[in-house]
Amino acid sequence: WVLFVLGVLVFFHELGHFGMAKLHKVQVLEFGFGFPPRILSKRLGETLYSFNLIPIGGFVKLTGQEDPSHPRSLAGKSAWVRFQILTAGPFMNILLPVLLFTIVFMLPQQAVVGQVAVHQVAPNSPAQGAGIQTGDIILEADGRPVENHRDLAYLINLKLGADMEWLIDRGGNTYVVPLVPRLNPPEGQGATGVQIQTTILRNVSRSQPFWDAFPLAIRRVGEVMVLAKNEVNGWIAGSSAAQMAGPIGIAQVTGEVASSGIIALVELTAFLSIWLAILNILPIPALDGGRLVFVILEWLRRGKRVPPEKEGLVHLAGFAFLISAILVILVYDIDRVILGGSLLGG
Repeated sequence: WVLFVLGVLVFFHELGHFGMAKLHKVQVLEFGFGFPPRILSKRLGETLYSFNLIPIGGFVKLTGQEDPSHPRSLAGKSAWVRFQILTAGPFMNILLPVLLFTIVFMLPQQAVVGQVAVHQVAPNSPAQGAGIQTGDIILEADGRPVENHRDLAYLINLKLGADMEWLIDRGGNTYVVPLVPRLNPPEGQGATGVQIQTTILRNVSRSQPFWDAFPLAIRRVGEVMVLAKNEVNGWIAGSSAAQMAGPIGIAQVTGEVASSGIIALVELTAFLSIWLAILNILPIPALDGGRLVFVILEWLRRGKRVPPEKEGLVHLAGFAFLISAILVILVYDIDRVILGGSLLGG
């Protein structure tokens, strides 16, 4: 399963670079799935298409990534063209989740829904400060229906440290209650300080037509980016520990999620694709974002470029750093697996 998931992510990412490079007449020497040594290869026109032994990853090899001397080199193109080619990979990793979430929303899914009631309110919490009381029924959060505890937890996590409004029912009367979920709450209290329970349970089946599923998918992708930002903010604030995973960790999580069904696996693929896009656009040498830094520097310097040999050294050092980081994470992955731990808890 992990080979399938990573294969899909890498294929779409590299397809973005490949398609944009072809569009702008940059010479594509090789489009490879996995890393060498090669198992299978076939040349079509000027491009070699290869399937390689190490299946975690892939690449598009372009002529002259730092050397502009070749007439069809990447480095020989304008800054705007290079910007398009470099961002095409992360863009495809954002487009893929839109397609996947659209499919998920269109598929019939069973859900347990009911009334979400406040069971307990922690002292000195945002909920207590907002006047929320035990027995209140939470109907909506920021205008969106709350039908189970997962709905409320998801909407709260979107608004950590920001204003939000709850629509509650108290004795047949409705009230709009403003509050701010905490980014770093006391242990055991949660962001708002409420304990809830879902009552009057019933099972429902849901699916959306395409014209509703597609905009919902776009919104979900945007929300995943917000959740990613809030997660990083939580690391900085100390409310949660940073968790990193290499190939083994991703394989472990993928196996656990796949056992829950195809919809859960599709959702995981979408989440990983978004994280891959975010990681690639960061200004890390050797990644797309690191190369974009040099394009932006060229814009700021009005066309004056960093010498190709210096840029190449920066990316080489960045690649060495990435490989070292992956090896360190791999050790932690192995240690966690040996001890029986999981990134999903336990």
